[in-house]
Amino acid sequence: MHELKTEEVALQRVPSVSRAVNISWLKWLLLLIPLLYTLVLLYYSLASVLALSVYDKNGFTLKYVTEVLTNTLYLQVLWITLKTSFIVTVATLVLAYPIAYLLVVMHSVKWKKVIMGTIMITLWISLLVRTFSWTIILQDHGIINKFLQAIGLAAEPLKLLYNSIGVTIGMTHILLPYMILSLYAVMEGIDRRLMQAAMGLGARPRQALFHVFVPLSLPGVMSGSLIVFVLGLGYFITPALLGGQQDTMISKLIQENIQMTLNWNLAAALSLLLLVTTFILLGVAYSLSRLSPMLKGDN
Repeated sequence: MHELKTEEVALQRVPSVSRAVNISWLKWLLLLIPLLYTLVLLYYSLASVLALSVYDKNGFTLKYVTEVLTNTLYLQVLWITLKTSFIVTVATLVLAYPIAYLLVVMHSVKWKKVIMGTIMITLWISLLVRTFSWTIILQDHGIINKFLQAIGLAAEPLKLLYNSIGVTIGMTHILLPYMILSLYAVMEGIDRRLMQAAMGLGARPRQALFHVFVPLSLPGVMSGSLIVFVLGLGYFITPALLGGQQDTMISKLIQENIQMTLNWNLAAALSLLLLVTTFILLGVAYSLSRLSPMLKGDN
């Protein structure tokens, strides 16, 4: 009888083992499909474009890479791109930090949902529509210039469009939600009893904020800044519509070489320069995060 029961238990286990094997194969299949999709449509296409920077109809060449690295025009465009992305990152951080902090300390769930919904709605509106709206706001007869002239701060319309000012304003508005969400995700996990403990030990609210809360929120500052900065490096629509020829960013220069001059090899070399620069900056940021326990989140 004991042997029969053992055989019955073994027979009952066989289908469950078979189902487990089928589920395991299904998991690998579900992983393989998006992996192949990413490899073919992203990495293969990216490698094909970058290969044009060192290969032309005559074979292997470093002519285009050398031209990009030695021509002051291209290096100046890269500098403008880095500078604009950095300014936008700082601007979004300054604007986003108090908003994220307000969302964390706000007691009203209703108003928190309203503010969060307002932030999310901006991500659902077309990037092109939001950029075009700034061309209306920033033009010589736009609402900003009319307001400044009405209160006497400007005698004539300020040049806010087709320059670096317009690009910075437009990119800051569009990238602001990414910074807010990154900061909020980290701030929400900070134990606010730590600030209460600091104040209980004699610290003022401002001291507790800057010596306890702000250091603990640095991982959110780091992640949000990286997201905004990297996105800013490759932005095209906003700089193309709000910027001018004196403030051309590298994405606009790549587009002009592809569609106007049809110099795909030079455009690929510029893309390679942008990609390498991005990787270098990400490496520097990673090294800094490894050196600082606060940036790693080791609270």
